Amino acid sequence: MKLDKIPATVVTGFLGSGKTTLLAGILRQITGKRIAVIVNEFGEQDIDSSLLRGCALGCEDGSEEEGARAPGMKEDEDGGIFELANGCICCTVEEEFLPVMKKLVARRDDIDHILIETSGLALPKPLVQAFNWPEVRQHCTVDAIITVVDGPAVAAGRYASDVEQVEAQRRADDSLDHDPSLRELLDDQLSAADLVLVSKSDLLSADERKRVEKIVARKVSEAVKTLFIDPSLAQDPARLEALMGIGAASEEGIDRIDNHHDRHHAEGAHHDHAHDHFDGVVIRLGEVDVEALEARLAELLKAHQIYRAKGFAAIPGKPMRRVIQAVGQRLDGYYDRLWAQDEPRHTELVIIGRGLDRASLQATLADAERAMPA
Repeated sequence: MKLDKIPATVVTGFLGSGKTTLLAGILRQITGKRIAVIVNEFGEQDIDSSLLRGCALGCEDGSEEEGARAPGMKEDEDGGIFELANGCICCTVEEEFLPVMKKLVARRDDIDHILIETSGLALPKPLVQAFNWPEVRQHCTVDAIITVVDGPAVAAGRYASDVEQVEAQRRADDSLDHDPSLRELLDDQLSAADLVLVSKSDLLSADERKRVEKIVARKVSEAVKTLFIDPSLAQDPARLEALMGIGAASEEGIDRIDNHHDRHHAEGAHHDHAHDHFDGVVIRLGEVDVEALEARLAELLKAHQIYRAKGFAAIPGKPMRRVIQAVGQRLDGYYDRLWAQDEPRHTELVIIGRGLDRASLQATLADAERAMPA
């Protein structure tokens, strides 16, 4: 019988900050722990849960044999991933999150740790408050709230609280979007943090790093540490292990955190979340020419107000599927796992932005199908 509470790590952060990469690294590198994963991502299709499930299904030699699962992945009838409805988790805590937690509590003797990836557009406070419900509090505790921020984006002044700086950058570059609700959202994610991870630090100059440190320091208490991380973290078991076991018991002080969201409600404002202003478009294609796909996607990133694109592609002659990710105009890709023997080989992308025309996006990306050799 397990006497201690199950620790839960809540990973929050804006779109493209690196949350999924962090969780995937934990699931691949941490051995000896039985981990349950809860994913809440904005968009019609939960691409993040698919990418994380790839960590669960793959093993070192890429085998897709039944039962081959990465050490630490908690297997259940959903394949180890519990998916919550898209959008703001604070709207669905009672309807969706609590039933999942009750299911995990019922199986607490088989679980060593819970990882929760919130949507980039969700607030951590309502979720953490749910850990004070009697049926959850008795058996679970929030080990830490980890807020991941995109270092280069913060250094550039995007989604910052300094209104004058934001307005100055908006006047200087019309291509940047500085929605006040997004700035408030990032403030609220930082205000709840027990630990802040600044991703993509390898892309920061010394001056940019200092700038990020100052911005984050204004939003967190002195007790909150800020760590600058780069892609090597996902391959470092020791450093990843150190992120699990912080022991903050975040639920005990969560009610004392003041944020923009609570003040809007106190003032009687309409419950209008940042994600209400976004469009989420799902593009589905067959096998594609990878160079053509990435070239067309790069064109779209320049021509449209796209904040995030994420998904995977089927490449002719390649036994592994290719993950495609884009934040702003930065586009990355890598092969994550073998296609399963009975898995349909197709391409699927979720694109998040404003004023998106699905038909236009589909037509442009469909060129990647037509570009394949006959």
